[in-house]
Parts: sequence; C-alpha cells; structure tokens
Amino acid sequence: MSASRRSGTTDELGPDEPEQPDQPDRDGADLLAALLDGMDAALCAFDADGVVTHWNREAERILGWTAAEAVGRHGFAGWAVRKADAEEVEGRLMSAMEAPGRQVHEFALLTKDGGRVLVRTQSAAVRGPDGKPAGVYCAFSEVHAQIDLERSIALSEALFEDASWGVVLVDADLRPAVVNAHAARALGIGRTAVLGRPLGELLAQGVEELESALTHVLAEGAPPAPAEIWVSVRTPEGEQRRCWRCGFVRLSSPLAEEPVPLGVGWLFNDVTVAKQAEQEASLLRFRGNQLHRAARAAAECEDPAEAATIHLDFALAGFADHALIDRVAGDGSLADGDSDVPVRLVRVAATPSGAPGPSLLTGQAGLPVRYAEGHPALQCVERVGPVRASVGSVPAERAREWALARQWPPDAVHALCAVLRSRGRTLGAVTFLRGAGRSPFERSDAAYAEDVAMRIAAALDLAGALRG
Repeated sequence: MSASRRSGTTDELGPDEPEQPDQPDRDGADLLAALLDGMDAALCAFDADGVVTHWNREAERILGWTAAEAVGRHGFAGWAVRKADAEEVEGRLMSAMEAPGRQVHEFALLTKDGGRVLVRTQSAAVRGPDGKPAGVYCAFSEVHAQIDLERSIALSEALFEDASWGVVLVDADLRPAVVNAHAARALGIGRTAVLGRPLGELLAQGVEELESALTHVLAEGAPPAPAEIWVSVRTPEGEQRRCWRCGFVRLSSPLAEEPVPLGVGWLFNDVTVAKQAEQEASLLRFRGNQLHRAARAAAECEDPAEAATIHLDFALAGFADHALIDRVAGDGSLADGDSDVPVRLVRVAATPSGAPGPSLLTGQAGLPVRYAEGHPALQCVERVGPVRASVGSVPAERAREWALARQWPPDAVHALCAVLRSRGRTLGAVTFLRGAGRSPFERSDAAYAEDVAMRIAAALDLAGALRG
C-alpha cells in the first residue's frame, strides 16, 4: 500500500486530484512514497482541511495503523487520539500552518490495539506554489527513543568538551580522528594538530603496546577490563614517563546491515602519581620484609662477621647486583676528630663477581684496597654520608674501564656507598653496585642502604669486640 495518495504533483498537499496520465508525475509519486517509507522517523501529513494525506511505514510500526487505514481520515479523532484530547491535539498540529518554523509538541497517541504511546512531534507548514499554507507535515517518534538519541548526542558532546579524562576516536588506520581537550593536553599538542597523525609521532615510547591494543579491539571487540599502559610523551621539557589507564570500545556504523568497524573509542586517565605511589609502597614493604628476615637470620649466627654478610645478601635482592664491605685499616675505626689521618680501607666481604652466590669473607691479610684519591668509598667515609656515582652514557669499553679503575666488577655502571657507623665511630663503607640493565640509584635507595649499613656496622663492631 502506498504511503501517500497518488496525485499529479508532489510538492503540494491537498484533496484528491484526478489521476494524470503523465508518466513522470506517476514516477514522482512512487519515488515520494518510497522515500517516505524508507525514513527512520514516523511521518504523516495533513492537507489544509486536516485530512491525512501521507503515512509512512515507521508511523505504521509505532501505532499499528496501516497507510490504507490512515490516509483519508479527518484528523486523529477517534482512532489515533482519544476523543477528549482530539481537539487540543489537532489544534496544536494545525497551528503550524500559521506559525513560522517548526513546532515541537509532546502528546499521547493511540495504537491500533488500544495502547497509548507518548510521542514527540515536529510539525511545520507545507506551502503551495502560491506560497500560501497548503497543509502540515508532522514527524514524530516515541519519546523514549528521542530522549535516548538526545542523551547520546549530549554525552558525545560532553565527552569531547568537558570530560576530565582523555577521549580519542581512532580510525581504522589507527590515526586519531577526534580528540577532546583533555587528551590533547595529555599528548602535549593541539586538538587539530593531532588529527590524522600516526601515533608514533605523538608518543616516544609505548606506541607498540597501544597500537596492539587498538588492533585487538578492531578485530575482537572491547576488552573486559581497563588496561594500564606506560608511555613516554614528548614535551618541551623533554620526554615524560606516564601511566595511562585505558578503556577501549569498538565503533560500528549503525547504518550498515553488517557491522562495519569505524574505528575505536579510546578513553584514558593519567594514573602516574597513584601508580608510582603504589610501586613505592610495594617496594617499601618488600625492603622492610627483607630487613626483618635478615635480622632473624643474623640472630642465629655465632660469628658476627657472618651476620654482616647475611645482612648484605638479603639487601641485594631486587636492589643491586654486587656489594662490597670495606673496613677502616689499622684499628678498624675512625673517631670523628681523626679527619687529618689518611683513610685506608680493607676489603672484608664481597659478593662473587662471576656466578651468583653468598657473600664471602675476605681481607684476612689486612692489605688495603688500592683506591685512588676521590674514590666514592673514601668520600663516603670522609663525609660520613652516602655517595652515589654513575658512569653515564658512554661506550661499553669505557664503562668497563671506569669500573675496573675503581676496583669494582667490570659490569658495574652505578654505585652507592653508605658509611658504616657504630658507637659514634666510623668503621668503613658498604658499596652497592648495579649493572647496565638497572636504573641509577635514587635518594630512596640511599635511605635503604643506610638502614642496611647500620645493621652491618653493628655486626662488625661486635665481631671486633669479641676478637679483642
């Protein structure tokens, strides 16, 4: 059944007109009916007398009345609207003939099976060739569907304007297509400058992991939980390491018969501060447990010197690759007023430089270690405080020479020396060494090294007292 009357013109709504033999006009009427039936919105139209002239398939779906049952009726009274409401509804619809622009109304319509549907309508006048109102068209949809659409649009606009987390729409080629203000600030670039650029130009590190996640979402769909991705962002101050908690959703076209991926919606929030605090808390718990375990193990040693090596071994776990204990030569300690006396150190314990294993006691001969002037261990003893040293960015051969010149294992590139203090005297220094696969020592590492040094110094002091 056609969604509208056949008439000799398609741009004027009015009473029945005689069928015209002109084939182009009939084709135009068929085209109009096909267009109306293919619309996503329900549409009906009235002529100037209030007679229904058009009724499409979406209107039939919502109310149940077919085009054959609707076209030709006068208004909605008695079939699509309750009689008590018919006058008000028709008056509001037909008032659009005299009003400029579109009129929006909400009211309840009746379905064919007697139910009621709350709809939102947009009505406007239809002008004839002379410019005078010839009728009214009315597009309507269920209120809940319209509200859902408005909410979706409002949510989309809010996400790309006011959201407190980053929102990026990535196309199927893994290039940003839309970016909100928060994401642009996180990437350190303008909203328009980021569009269409490869992710590799926006991030210094973490691109491979991010692109892998986006590719997976395009192929398999959204992951069940957010993912935390570490990236490095280029900024005017240099590269900054950031942790982003990311969520992904696959975007598909609602207009295609089969799901066609349009890209990926990528939402992220910067959790770097919280992640770093979590890592620091976990590290502190681990180190505290190591100190506790070392103290319990050292308490079972008959020889205090062996207890010192146990503290050293427990401290190495997750902290350093090698460790050395150097004792002050001669009496084994220095008073605070002995700053004029040249400092010489004797190696008393060291971890194996080859295969891993427990620390070994050495230095029975009492020969001083050939430390050059300005050596970090000597500085540590002289300053009575921790000293950090690092080879920096140099070739591997230069790094090896740097370590050997300081009497350290050849693979050492970072060093941290902590002073051994007991009963107000300086006993020596403990040195922790890291290889090239580890980061340099930080201030928090120095605090932990001092805790370990305090326990080692107490054990060495006790060993010296027992020997005396």
